[in-house]
Amino acid sequence: MAGQVYRVRSALTHAGRSVLPERGSANPTLRQVIADRREISAITRERVSSPLLTLRFYATTTPGKLLMIMITMTLACGLTGFYSSASLNNRSQTLEALVSRAEPQAEAAEVLYSSLSVADAAANSAFISGGRESPELRSEYTDSIATAATALVAAADGVANGDDLTDSQRAARNDLNTLSTSIPVYTGLIETARTNNRLANPVGSAYLSEASTLMLGTILPAAQRLYEDRSAAISDPQRTLTVPPWGVYVALLIIILMLLATGRYLARRTRRHFNLGLIGALAALGIGTVWLLVSGLLSVAAANTAKTAGAEPLHTLTTMRILTQQARSAETLSLVRRTDPGELDVGFVQDLEQISADADRLANDPSHAENPGLTQPISDAQAALERWRGAHEEVGRRLAGGDFTAARALTIGNGKISTATGYNEVNDALVKAIADARTTFRDNISTAQTLLGYTGTGIGLVCVLAAFAVIFGLIPRIREYR
Repeated sequence: MAGQVYRVRSALTHAGRSVLPERGSANPTLRQVIADRREISAITRERVSSPLLTLRFYATTTPGKLLMIMITMTLACGLTGFYSSASLNNRSQTLEALVSRAEPQAEAAEVLYSSLSVADAAANSAFISGGRESPELRSEYTDSIATAATALVAAADGVANGDDLTDSQRAARNDLNTLSTSIPVYTGLIETARTNNRLANPVGSAYLSEASTLMLGTILPAAQRLYEDRSAAISDPQRTLTVPPWGVYVALLIIILMLLATGRYLARRTRRHFNLGLIGALAALGIGTVWLLVSGLLSVAAANTAKTAGAEPLHTLTTMRILTQQARSAETLSLVRRTDPGELDVGFVQDLEQISADADRLANDPSHAENPGLTQPISDAQAALERWRGAHEEVGRRLAGGDFTAARALTIGNGKISTATGYNEVNDALVKAIADARTTFRDNISTAQTLLGYTGTGIGLVCVLAAFAVIFGLIPRIREYR
């Protein structure tokens, strides 16, 4: 009987309004009781017919709050996993593109420039030798032209076409067009000069001079601009990749704080201080955060090493080799003209001074002190550079004395005191240093890419596990209120 009275009293106090008479008051009239019951029925029907009101009322209850917390936490874990995975995988793909596309294109542009410079120097040296050139010089010229053609195709890979291009893309396409149309003209002039030289026609030197002017004034500047553009494609992404993924760290930290707040709320409402689901989610996200912290720092360190010990010295060494080729071309061309070297000799001296300054800067850089694969070739290049400078000065003295034959022998000969020997030693040392810097760059970028590739997938799975753990921990608490 007491239970029936309790249920009736609950029904008549529905909606916060009491329809029972208070003690000490007069009994309500039958009409008042019927009106109040009709009002209660109307309120009940309104809540049943309006889902929005029902949800709003349910949201004010403890099970409703727990349900909203569960949905919010599940969505937050899912979105965090998606964002973290997408962000880290995007970094990984950028690193992979650096190794598979950007770096090979930059290498192709550098090989293109070097091969064209070697071809020009070989053509000048062959002309200086007089009459029929040596098979070695002829083979060096033809091989360099063939290598340049192959490198031109590789450097053109990925160049956009069409009208909707950026300034950089348009400039790269124009340089490629210049190279593709000017190289055949250059080779034609060289063959004409070679034919006239073998026939002892003086006009051969004019053709050779025109060919070298085309090479030095048009072809090589276009090749150098192309290399600078390809080199920038390596350097620009690295500036971003050497910064830790702070956004992912912040997102994981927010989720962890939300889980701690949820655990505190459950402890206050249910008097239960431990929830296996929330503890499991915290453990999963904690492991994921530590994983991200370790792999993120390692990948940033590897990317930074690739930048400081790979890309930066690689760019400097490539510039040094370009200057070396320019100096050799100017040196041989001045001998072809058999006149006062003038600006050609001034350019030669400036190029060697710049090469020496860059070599000193790399050799004295403390970040390269423990890398003998880089420092030893640089030391060899410095020593060879001094021998080259001494041989060039001796050539100048012979030319000033009118001994062209001796000057020619010192320019194209294979003796220890020869500009050709000095040039070859400097070039070979730079090639070794470039190979070491390129290997360092590729290895470190590959390491960073591998770390981020696994981490992106792992963080996504960890967040999914945390979402399921939250559901597993909160559903039993919600079902207790049925």
